Amino acid sequence: MPELSRRRALTTAAALAAAATATGTTAAHSTHAAPSGSPNSPGSPDSFDEVYKGRRIQGRPAAGGGHHGGGHHGGGYAVFVDGVELHVMRNADGSWISVVSHYAPVPSPRAAARAAVDELQGARLLPFPTN
Repeated sequence: MPELSRRRALTTAAALAAAATATGTTAAHSTHAAPSGSPNSPGSPDSFDEVYKGRRIQGRPAAGGGHHGGGHHGGGYAVFVDGVELHVMRNADGSWISVVSHYAPVPSPRAAARAAVDELQGARLLPFPTN
């Protein structure tokens, strides 16, 4: 029987880790439905219009155009806080972030609007410059 060298042990461990990661990733994708409005599912998130903590938040599919020549980063979805557009972006994993809470991904544009209201703590949202 060949002697187990350090190189062989590390190579085997790396191969097993790569195989486990690939199997786990495949299983995760096959057991969970894609989030609404994600690149893997048709359509966009539902529209909403509500008052949250005294602030009016709205979200709806954006009517074409937008900045950067082809619509919003939010996949053609617009979010507003008290009538001012909140710049949102959909991540590759289907989560959403906003210019106000950029490092705290949330599951939907509605959640992004609510997180922005929480973060603003009563302050007015200023328009985000697009140029």
